[in-house]
Amino acid sequence: MVRGHRLVRTVIAAVLFAGLAACGDTAQQGPDSTVVSTTRPSSPSGIPDLTAGEEIARGIQVPWGLAFLPDGAALVAERNSGAILRVSPGSAPQQVYRMPDVVARGEGGLLGVAVPPDHAENRYVYAYFTAANDNRIVRFRLDGPPEVIFSGIAKSGNHNGGRIAFGPDGMLYAGTGDAGREDRSQDPASPNGKILRLTPDGLPAPGNPIPGSPVYSLGHRNVQGLAWDPAGRLYAAEFGQNDFDEINLIEPGRNYGWPEVEGTGDTDGGRFTNPLVTWTTQEASPSGIAITANTLYAAALRGERLWTVPLRDGKLGEPTAELRDYGRLRTVEVAPDGSLWLTTSNTDGRGDIREGDDRILRFPAR
Repeated sequence: MVRGHRLVRTVIAAVLFAGLAACGDTAQQGPDSTVVSTTRPSSPSGIPDLTAGEEIARGIQVPWGLAFLPDGAALVAERNSGAILRVSPGSAPQQVYRMPDVVARGEGGLLGVAVPPDHAENRYVYAYFTAANDNRIVRFRLDGPPEVIFSGIAKSGNHNGGRIAFGPDGMLYAGTGDAGREDRSQDPASPNGKILRLTPDGLPAPGNPIPGSPVYSLGHRNVQGLAWDPAGRLYAAEFGQNDFDEINLIEPGRNYGWPEVEGTGDTDGGRFTNPLVTWTTQEASPSGIAITANTLYAAALRGERLWTVPLRDGKLGEPTAELRDYGRLRTVEVAPDGSLWLTTSNTDGRGDIREGDDRILRFPAR
């Protein structure tokens, strides 16, 4: 494990996020939150067999978001086309939706998708995408138009964030990027460079560090991975600039340092929170993450590997590199049956395209 830091470059005269920092030791679930179980069934061990991978889909164009329906099939978002595919083992991928108004340029386009825990009742699906003027979050049914529930996240050719997921509290979490302007990450009034916590209707969730604000944590550069451990702790993957990528344990109100710190560095008297694990950007550039059986899995783009990291009591151990034969890896998720699903990202304009790319791989639980 490589650790390093970039020294604090500027001194901010006033603590921009004092109200949030004061809330940093509160429980992850807000006092008014309703806990909704999102535990997925798995095999007795729940450990994916990384030697027994099977290709369940190929020829997918820049697969980005991936979320499971109650029946075990996955919805997969194609970044550039705006298409959402239904994918299940043994069947050809089927387009079930096309998101209107997607503007796919650079790293933008149709990004994260999420299925709420009450999907069986309301049939909603959620998506994060780049539109003409911003990044936004919508909800929709597969037979109806999208409804914008949160907008105004600044867009750019890069650093659009885009991962969304429902937490164990039933709230919708979104990882955003700084959209190329570092000052946004430390601005509590900006939704950029943050992890947001929203109700399913897109409103600031009750119990957030600042009442009426959607911001759950700040000081992020570009968050594209969100996952919870069995105890309900939230972890996030963070793209570094030139030096160090990160996995952070996310606590409400904490400031994760960008742009003042990249990787492990000066906490400015406790104002900034250091990551649990860092890599050089050549080794990782982590996008999606998933957690199962006391292991955190991180899909690495530039690093072209799957990192497996032991997880115990909120601490991460020494990472191990796996699956180095598939090129750029974007998204990793745990299926309802305990298997691990992984998407490649070699058609995103930065990879070496292999025959059959991009593909979706499945690794069964032992």
